[in-house]
Formats: sequence, C-alpha cells, structure tokens
Amino acid sequence: MILAVSSLKPPHPRYRGRFAPSPTGPLHAGSLASALGSWLDARANQGAWLVRIEDLDVPRCITGMDQRILAQLQACGLTWDEEVIWQSQRLSAYQNALETLYKDRQIYPCTCSRQQITSALSSQGKLRARNQEQVYPGTCRNGHVWQAQLPKESSASAWRLAIKHDQQVRFTDAEFGLLEQNLNGDVGDFVLRRADGIFAYQLAVVVDDARQGITHIVRGADLLNNTGRQIYLQGVLGYSTPQYRHLPLVLDPHGEKLSKQTRATEVNTASDAAVLDALQAAALHLGLSGLSDLQGQTIAEWLLQATHAWTDRTRQISRTQN
Repeated sequence: MILAVSSLKPPHPRYRGRFAPSPTGPLHAGSLASALGSWLDARANQGAWLVRIEDLDVPRCITGMDQRILAQLQACGLTWDEEVIWQSQRLSAYQNALETLYKDRQIYPCTCSRQQITSALSSQGKLRARNQEQVYPGTCRNGHVWQAQLPKESSASAWRLAIKHDQQVRFTDAEFGLLEQNLNGDVGDFVLRRADGIFAYQLAVVVDDARQGITHIVRGADLLNNTGRQIYLQGVLGYSTPQYRHLPLVLDPHGEKLSKQTRATEVNTASDAAVLDALQAAALHLGLSGLSDLQGQTIAEWLLQATHAWTDRTRQISRTQN
C-alpha cells in the first residue's frame, strides 16, 4: 500500500510553523540554521511561528537550558507568536493517544532488549549497516493478551506501533522533491513509549503538531528519516499531514553533523555584531543570495532582507522541481 502526500502547495492562508529544540545544549550553528530557515519560511508566508521545548528525555536535558535557548532566539530576533509549550507538561495528551491506539489494537508491548533484537536480526541474516537503525523483527508482536483498556502495569514494557503490511510512504519534500520510504523494510514496528515510561519522540511530535495546528514543518535533514513514520502515525490517529521541508545540515570539518553531543560551539549572542555574523553564516549555509554587507544594519533590517531572499530561494527550488 502506498500512502502519498505532497508538500508542494501554494502558501497556506493560515500558515503555522514551529521550531522545537531539545534543552540538551545551547543553540549552535546547525540548530541556528534550522531555526532561521523555519522562522523565515513562516515570515515569508505571513504565517505564525511557534516554539516548542521538547524536554521529554529528562536524563539528557540540562536544567535551565530551555531558558538559555529562548534567550538566544530572542537575541537573534527570532521571536515567536504564541506562548511556548513544554512537552513535559503534556504527558496526559500523549497517554490519551496511546490509549486510543491500544483500543484500536494498533500497539503492543515489547520486552526485547537491544541485544535481543540484534541477536534476532543476526539469526535472520539481517546485519545492520553502520549508522543505520535496527529494523525491529516483530518478536513480541503476537504475544499480547488484549484487555479492554491499556494495562496500568505496562510501564515495564516498551509499546510499539504495529505497522500494517506493505506500507510504502511517498511524500514530496519542498527541499528534496519526491521521496519514498518502505516502513516495513526500513523501520519496522517503532516505539511510541519506552520501557522506562518516557514517551517517544515520534508520538509526542505528531500529537503536538496536530494539537498546535502546524501546517508547515521546516527542520534539519537529520530528521528526514523520521518523516515516513510520522506521516503514517498521523494517518492512524486521524490527523492531517503538514507540508515538510528538510534543510541541509551544517557539518563539522570531519563531515559529521554538528550536534550538542559533539560539543558544537555555542552561537555567540554577546553583541548585535556577533549575532549578525552568526545569522549571516546560517543564511549562506541555507543558500540565501543577494544579502548586502552587514555594516550599519540592525538585526531587524537584516532579517527583513533575509526574508525576501528566502522567498527567492524557495521559488527557485520550486521551479526546479516542477
């Protein structure tokens, strides 16, 4: 079965975009590029831009980092249009979605460890390539005794979404064009709530995007592999699918993605001049052209100029794809 959606549509009359950082470290050049691209796309479409703090993975979050990120965004002139929300305050919404899926028999408990999954795949001759996630072999899929409601004692198990047979998700990314992913072969039944009780990114982001009415998602290409499963989950939950645009990643000298885990350098917001330098570097990475010299410009003036350049850039990309 092929699920096809398109991201190449005229500007939405009620555009709603968002930037959703995790408070595991401050903004660096890569995350600033994603934030800037998302903000510019919203402004170019006269839309709303929201900020959501994705702080579900508590062991990885750093106390006070959420406020630091928000301060960095404000220093860069990337202001948001509605109240910021924290995922840690929305646990009941994720639990409700999980219970809905359980009643529809769309999820099942899984007690497999990573080592057990690796062993099962190895026994089937399915070796994982470097930097590629494991495709769950479905070991626990048929062993659950169904009850009327989601079992309360289920926290010792992970909960996986049972993907229907032959699920081929096809969508048009506004940056990369037509893309396709075979969920069964490339992903497998994926986790919606971890065995430690933490709700997984895939469930939380889908529920929150629907709750906030997000129509356009502009984010880094490192999240592109998640899009197929999120589109599938949106369909299962009866949500609409936003339009997607995945931006090129900022890489380090070794060709690896800049990340907080590799201690990427924090964006310097100590002065307007430093901010403008950081914004200019992000804009050049995103392929914005025609930006004038920074000298004598305010941050607001530069952002207005960048918004016009973003409009030109997206039109050019759209022309090459049509």
